[in-house]
Amino acid sequence: MNAFKTVSLLLASALLVNGAALAQTYPSKPVNLMVPYPAGGPSDATARIFTVPLGKELGQPVVVENLGGAAGGLAAQKVLAAPADGYYIFQGSPNEVILSPLANAAVKLKTEDFRLVHPVADAVMVFVARKDLPVNSVDELIALARKSSDKPLTYGSVGVGSLYHLILEDVQQRAGIKLLHAPYRGNAPLMQDIGGGQVDFAVLVYSAAMGAMADQGRVKIIGQLGGQRSELLKNVPTASEGKELKNFSYGIWSGFMVPKNTPEAVVQRLHKAIGATLQDPSVRSQLAAQTQLASPSTSLAEATAFFEAETARYRAIAKSINLQPQ
Repeated sequence: MNAFKTVSLLLASALLVNGAALAQTYPSKPVNLMVPYPAGGPSDATARIFTVPLGKELGQPVVVENLGGAAGGLAAQKVLAAPADGYYIFQGSPNEVILSPLANAAVKLKTEDFRLVHPVADAVMVFVARKDLPVNSVDELIALARKSSDKPLTYGSVGVGSLYHLILEDVQQRAGIKLLHAPYRGNAPLMQDIGGGQVDFAVLVYSAAMGAMADQGRVKIIGQLGGQRSELLKNVPTASEGKELKNFSYGIWSGFMVPKNTPEAVVQRLHKAIGATLQDPSVRSQLAAQTQLASPSTSLAEATAFFEAETARYRAIAKSINLQPQ
């Protein structure tokens, strides 16, 4: 055996030993869960459902950190800048890790910089409008937009290039209407402004807080975006049930991610803990209360294949509307 092969084998052995040691010692201190939006929004609510049970599985506290901006890109960059040792988990969706680098020239990351450890939740997206906007359906919203071409209706999103922004670009193309985009740093401040009448409407993930605002008459929920009505929101029609947006269907998922060069033993430890947490009846019921469905159990290989397929899908949507970094 030549010297090069001997060194290679020694290095490989050392990596295996180090990996095994990491699996036994990780985590040895609190783990940060980075939420890419301000506190109070649906992403934050989802993260806080997981902190205690995931902490029990890991044997260390899980602490939420919030950082909004650049459609979630700022938080994603912060996680990538930290050591890839499993102590910074990113709660990501297509918004932050797939779309933000396509839309925001200031976001210096590639989707491939992240590894999806496990999807955690699927959410329902809805059209939500200010309480006094004279519409009660998506078809009526489009009709009003056509009448208001001299003074376009305003819609908010969590940033240029976010999925919500892309969806309403798609709506404008399909319906032949013109809308005025107002980007925000997160869902919570955007919902406040819809409730205060400063913005006409938005496409957002449905949350318990939004439902409470609707029940109080502070906002109106006028349609779902899925191809079929969600089991968790049966009383709200889908946009595709109307005449204007046939075959219109969008959904969104979130998952826990780490930088791609995180040691395999750490990724496996996290994957096992997240999978166990998703089986917790309390976690599943709390997610349902937020109108989200817990993701099914998936292997690491299946999570990787899913992430790659979703990346291709959303890049195709961005290309179809000619999204350019700004």
